Amino acid sequence: MRFSLRQIDIFVTVADRGTTSAAGTAIALSQSAVSGAIAELEGSLGCRLFDRVGKRLVLNDVGRALLPEARLLLDHARQLEARFGAVAMGAGAGPPVRLRLGASTTIGNYLLPELIAAFCADAPGSRMDVTIGNTRDIAAAAMRLDVDLGFVEGPVHERDLEVLPWIDDELVVVAAALHPLAIAGRRVALAQLRKAQWLQREPGSGTREAVEQALLPPLQALNGGMAFGSTEAIKQATAAGLGLACLSRYAVRDLIALGRLVELDTTLPRLKRPFHLIRHRQKHTSPTIDRFVAHCFA
Repeated sequence: MRFSLRQIDIFVTVADRGTTSAAGTAIALSQSAVSGAIAELEGSLGCRLFDRVGKRLVLNDVGRALLPEARLLLDHARQLEARFGAVAMGAGAGPPVRLRLGASTTIGNYLLPELIAAFCADAPGSRMDVTIGNTRDIAAAAMRLDVDLGFVEGPVHERDLEVLPWIDDELVVVAAALHPLAIAGRRVALAQLRKAQWLQREPGSGTREAVEQALLPPLQALNGGMAFGSTEAIKQATAAGLGLACLSRYAVRDLIALGRLVELDTTLPRLKRPFHLIRHRQKHTSPTIDRFVAHCFA
């Protein structure tokens, strides 16, 4: 073989970080060692992979074509290492199950912990590394093969990702228990909702996109300039009386049960959205991944 996995790993790191110094910091190598590995890889392949723009290395057309194949190669190598490494070290029956999961915030905070706990109860010794971000972040991680599976609440359009409908979520409009619209005890009209202050997630959030798709047709606009980086922050701000929020029922059921939030009775149609499971189309699916997917759909 004319190149090594180590060179491929360094290539991917440089592509992600943009400079040899940043890549060296990420993988504990000197800048000269990183530069040397890239030069050796380009020499082995007989072509340049980067354009040099000042101190930055920018992928050229060949580098861009190589990058997804390089990620797949490293992913397969990690799976081989995880599957057989513990056996080689005398672990007996085999290595513990280890999965890398990504989830958008509502799923990651309010659904995935119970799902993982139930799976681990049937598979003692299982290990899960969980990354939580907004839908855009998790889709990007799945594209980079940084996660084995992703769970998202917003639409995903990348063609290289397989998107599987998972479960339906209901969005509910909530207010603080002492909010005037909650105290009134009457059905809230659209005109009142248009005048209300709304609290929203940040751009790129699946919850924000779903809320806008559900509320903008009947309300025309959402009166609100406050955006929060997490559903939990919106819940607490809503309970503090800063405005109304439209959130997953899974996310607000605890504060509703405690009486800090009230679900408003509105004239809006029932608001539903699908949650999806995503994975890279070219990713090798191990028996462990298949078992966890089956568990999710059980």
